[in-house]
Amino acid sequence: MNLKRQLLLVSLLTLMLPWAGCEIIRETETALRNGQQQFLAGTASALANALTQYRAQFPARPAVAVTNDQVYLHTLVGRPVIDGYFNDWLLPDASLRTLRGTEGLTHFVFGADRQAIYLYVEVEDDTVVYAGAQPAVLDQGSRHADRINLISSTQPGDQTSLVFATEAPGRLLSYQRDARGFEPVPAVEAYWQDIPGGYRLEARIPRALLGSHLGLSVVNTSAAGDPGTRSSSFQGRTPGPRVEQSAIINRVAAELVQPNMRLLVTDAAGWRIAIAGSLSAGSRDASGPGFVRRIYDLIVEPGKEAVFADPDPQGREQQPYISAALQGREMAAWFRSDASGMAIVAVAAPIVVNDTAIGAVVLQQGTDAILSLTNQGLARLINVTLLTTVLVAVVLLGYATWLSRRIRRLSQAAETALESENLQSALPSALADDEIGDLSRSFTYVLQQLGEYNAYLRTLASKLSHELRTPLAIVTSSLENLEHEPLNEASLGYTERAREGADRLRRILAAMSEASRVEELMANAEPERFDLRSVLAATTRAYRDVYAEREFALVSELSRADLTGSPELLIQMLDKLIDNAVDFSAPGDVIMIGLALVDDALEISVTNPGPPLPEHMRTQLFDSMVSMRSGENTRHLGLGLYVARLIAEGHGGRIRADNIDGGVCFTVAIPANDAVPGQARDA
Repeated sequence: MNLKRQLLLVSLLTLMLPWAGCEIIRETETALRNGQQQFLAGTASALANALTQYRAQFPARPAVAVTNDQVYLHTLVGRPVIDGYFNDWLLPDASLRTLRGTEGLTHFVFGADRQAIYLYVEVEDDTVVYAGAQPAVLDQGSRHADRINLISSTQPGDQTSLVFATEAPGRLLSYQRDARGFEPVPAVEAYWQDIPGGYRLEARIPRALLGSHLGLSVVNTSAAGDPGTRSSSFQGRTPGPRVEQSAIINRVAAELVQPNMRLLVTDAAGWRIAIAGSLSAGSRDASGPGFVRRIYDLIVEPGKEAVFADPDPQGREQQPYISAALQGREMAAWFRSDASGMAIVAVAAPIVVNDTAIGAVVLQQGTDAILSLTNQGLARLINVTLLTTVLVAVVLLGYATWLSRRIRRLSQAAETALESENLQSALPSALADDEIGDLSRSFTYVLQQLGEYNAYLRTLASKLSHELRTPLAIVTSSLENLEHEPLNEASLGYTERAREGADRLRRILAAMSEASRVEELMANAEPERFDLRSVLAATTRAYRDVYAEREFALVSELSRADLTGSPELLIQMLDKLIDNAVDFSAPGDVIMIGLALVDDALEISVTNPGPPLPEHMRTQLFDSMVSMRSGENTRHLGLGLYVARLIAEGHGGRIRADNIDGGVCFTVAIPANDAVPGQARDA
C-alpha cells in the first residue's frame, strides 16, 4: 500500500469525532424523550384518577364473543345530506367496516348526532332485485327482493327491525317489523342508489326508534323465480350493544387537555368514547440541509410510524400499549415518521374502579421541541466535524501526494543515475531539511562514491597497461639476454616458462589497452559508406571456419543495408559478441546472426542457446571489467562487452541483452542510412 493510501486511511480516524458526537446526540434525545414520557405518564395517571368519578359514562365490558360485533357510532361534525353519498360524512374511508357474505363484500358505518343515528351501507351485488309495490312482498310474499335489515333491541325478546327495500333507485320508504306486525315508518329518511356492481343505502333514523343494541343484516336474493336467498349479517338476530362518544367525557377531556396534546378515552373494550386536542404536524426545524435531517433520522432510536398513533378510524383502539392499559398496566409507546418529521410520545394509563379497569386514558404529545433542539445540535455537530474531517482528509491527502511525489522523484532519479555513466549529479530534495532531504543527500554521496569507483574502473585498464608496459619490457629484454648466455637445462626451462608468462602478461595488457585504443579509433576514424549486410555475410563465413564446432546462420530480409561508419570497428564489436556466444554455448549449437530494419534503425542480433542472464546483471553486463564466466573463463577481464558497447555508442547506437526462450539475444541498434528489403535469408 502506497504512502498516499496509508495517510488517507489514517485521516479516516477523524470520523471518530462525528461518531462520538452522534452518540452524544442519541443519548441526549433519549434522555429528553424519557423525561417527556415520565411527565406524560404522571399526567395520564392524574387524568385517569379524575375520570373515575364519571363511572356511569363507561359502558360495561361486554362478553369477549361479541366485542368485535359491537356497533360504534361515529360522532358526526355536521348533518350529512341523505343522498347515497359518503363524502359529506367527513369520515375517512377506513372507518367503513366490512361484512363478508356469500355474494360479495358489504361495507357499512354508523354515525350519530344528538337527534338521530345515521347508516351508510355499500353492497356488492351483480344483480339487484327490486321489491314489488306492495308491502307484503317485503314480508310474507315471494320475498324476491334485495333488502337491508337494521335490527334493534333494548331488552332480550324486545326486538324490532327496520327493513330497507325499494322498487326503484331513489328515496324509499322503510318499514318496521315487530311482534305487532309490519308497517311503514315515514320518520326514517332513506335513499337507495345503484352503483356499478351493487348499490348504496344511506339512512337517517331518529334515536327514539332504535334501542341500545343494534344489528345489521343484508339479504341478496337470486333472480326472479329463484326462491334461494343469500345473506350476510352483522350480529344477525342477536344485536350487540352500541357504543358512542360521551358528551360529558368529551367536555371534561377538552378542559383537561393541553396544547400540542391529544387525549383519547376508551371504554373497557377499547372503544373510543372521547377525544380532545390535536398534534402539530411536523413543526421540526427544517432549515438545515436535507442530508443533516436524514443523518438525524438514522441515528435516533427508531419507532413505529407516526400514523399508527392516530385514532383508529373504526373507533376501537387496539394498539399494544392501549391493550396493556386496559389490562391494568401503564405503558408507553414511541412513534416517528421520517417523511413528515413527526415524532410522538404516547402513554396509556388504566382507569381503575374497584380493582377493575373500566377504560383507559391515552395521552399523546409531539416531541417537536426535542427534535428541534437535537436537530440543531446535530446540524452544528455535523457541520463542524464533517468540515473538519474533510479538511483534515484533504490536507493529509495533499501532503501524502506531495510526499509520495518527492519520494518517487528521488527513486526515479536514483534509478536513472544508476543506469547512466554519470553518477556525480545531485538528487532531488538534496537541499531539504527533513528526513527525505537527509536520504537524498545520503544517496547523492553513495552515488558520488560509486561514480568515482566506476570512473576508476574505467581507467584502471589503461593505467595498468601504461604502468606495466615498461617493467614488462625490461623483463622481456632480460629474458632475451639470458637466452644468449650459457645456461644449464634447468635454467633453460625456467627461462622458457618466464617467457610464456611474459607473453600472457603482454596479451592481458593489450586487452586492457584495447578499450582506450577503441575510443581513440572512434575519435580519429574516417567514416565510410559500406553495405552492412555484405560485411555480416563475410564475417559469418569466417566464423564457420574459426569455430568449426559451432553452426552459424545469418538471417535477414534485407538484400542491402547501407551504413556510414567504420566496418573494421563493427567487425571487432561482432567478434566480441560472437566470442561471448561461443563461450556460453555447447558444441553443435546454432548461433544466429540477424539483421533487420526496425524503426529506421538497423538491428544486429546475435542469439545463442545457453543459460539465461541474471536479471540484476542485464544493466551491468556492458560495464568495464564485469564478467559472468566461471572456471577457466575467469581469465577474461570482462572488457569484451564493454568494448562492444563503446563501438555501438560510437556509431550513435545502443546495445542490450535479453533473455529469450532457451538462450540469450544481444541486439545492437544503429541508425540506418539506407536499407533495401529483399529475399535473402541466409549466408
